[in-house]
Amino acid sequence: MPFIDLSHTIEHGMITYPGLPGPLICDYLSREASRGHYAPGVEFHIGKIEMVANTGTYLDSPFHRYVDGKDLSLLPLERLANLDAVVVRPRLEGRAINPEVFSGLALNGRAVLVQTGWDAHWRTERYLSGHPFLTAETARFLKDQQVALVGIDSLNIDDIEDVSRPVHSTLLRADIPIVEHLCNLGSLPAGGFRFFAVPAKVAAFGTWPVRAFAHVIPSD
Repeated sequence: MPFIDLSHTIEHGMITYPGLPGPLICDYLSREASRGHYAPGVEFHIGKIEMVANTGTYLDSPFHRYVDGKDLSLLPLERLANLDAVVVRPRLEGRAINPEVFSGLALNGRAVLVQTGWDAHWRTERYLSGHPFLTAETARFLKDQQVALVGIDSLNIDDIEDVSRPVHSTLLRADIPIVEHLCNLGSLPAGGFRFFAVPAKVAAFGTWPVRAFAHVIPSD
């Protein structure tokens, strides 16, 4: 298939990140209640969702980290959609992902997606701790390579035990969006595809869920 879904499904009550509440998904107007507003046989459903922005597969804009950073409404579409992309599959001997795994790759202007395999633990207690992450040195390397976007299929692109959050700080200061909680990266080729992760256009918001996906370019 030329399109590959890289997003987790958002479901009622699911936990994305430890300490953050799961979404409340319910009816605002049920089909049954709507029938009194329309002609016989006509009904509609209007749903309601209450959630924190960091739910499911989501994108971080610079405003998530910096008060003067671009919020979701200011992100240019050319940094979010139809991006030339590459998947990097490090051989993990620990949790930290160092710059060496990216050496020799053409990264300038591309979306860089890091496959750790951590998405296999989604919706389990295992997912919520001990995850792989990028190091501060890796973030500086990717910034210097002028990548367009960085994504990862892990709980967080940073080590959550490091409260300085160096990877978020470095990438978002450089206007490089971050996509966390990706999945299904193993279905992608190493290259030869375009990446899409477009959030809602919300002012004064730094994070929002995305339907991240890849368009694999057919080979001749």
